[in-house]
Amino acid sequence: MMRLTDTVKHLIIINVLFFIATQLLGDQMYQWFALWFPANENFQIWQIFTHMFMHGGWSHILFNMFGLWMFGTAVEEYLGRNQFIFLYFSAGLGAAAFQLGFYYFEYLPYLNQLSDLNLSSDLIHKIMNIEATEGGYFKGELLGKELLPMLEQYNISSLTQEQFSALFQMNIISQTSMVGASGCIMGILAAFGVMNPNAELMLIFLPIPIKAKFFIPGIILLDVISAFTGQSFFSPSNTAYMAHIGGALIGFIMMWYWKKNSFNKNRWN
Repeated sequence: MMRLTDTVKHLIIINVLFFIATQLLGDQMYQWFALWFPANENFQIWQIFTHMFMHGGWSHILFNMFGLWMFGTAVEEYLGRNQFIFLYFSAGLGAAAFQLGFYYFEYLPYLNQLSDLNLSSDLIHKIMNIEATEGGYFKGELLGKELLPMLEQYNISSLTQEQFSALFQMNIISQTSMVGASGCIMGILAAFGVMNPNAELMLIFLPIPIKAKFFIPGIILLDVISAFTGQSFFSPSNTAYMAHIGGALIGFIMMWYWKKNSFNKNRWN
């Protein structure tokens, strides 16, 4: 059985402790430590780190911790503790940057559609923080119920259907939060692929050995397709696909650079 390296063990423990706290405190943990879109009033700067230790359910944390153990141990043994930690958190930050960037890519065109209304930043902030969900679904009628009195206070008498739709989509984006170590794990997986390009990997539900140099780019390609089409191949439809891509890209670049320059011969620890 593969030995559990110290850093991987400590990261698993921290993730499990966060998960236990989430089970006990519920929504309060997500409000404090999930990564919220910056237009949301729940957003705090520390969330760019803490979201990496938050998970949405048992299957989410089990798969991530399995990946951390399976690939993280090998990568830590190759790099050493300090470089591994640097890689892990860099991939997580890359994941957050890519996902937030993608959200803004969707958000800003909607904001531009509202330019004729000359909405103040204060009003936009209030609209973005309207709770418009019921039973886990966003509903336009709930947004409209809160929105109309708010607009009247700012002397805005009416909206076109396109303008209301833009506000509705912006509200959905701003109410979205991001949790999980998946970006970090994808960075480690990509690093493992650079280390061992000919290692044979398999999906649990597709037990066919595929070399890492083909397997990992294939997984990333599916994430790209899912991010832009909404089509989910293996994971839940609410997966932050761009976070996977960002984490994998950072992990690949860092390990490729270190391996090319033989940094592994002069490990940081």
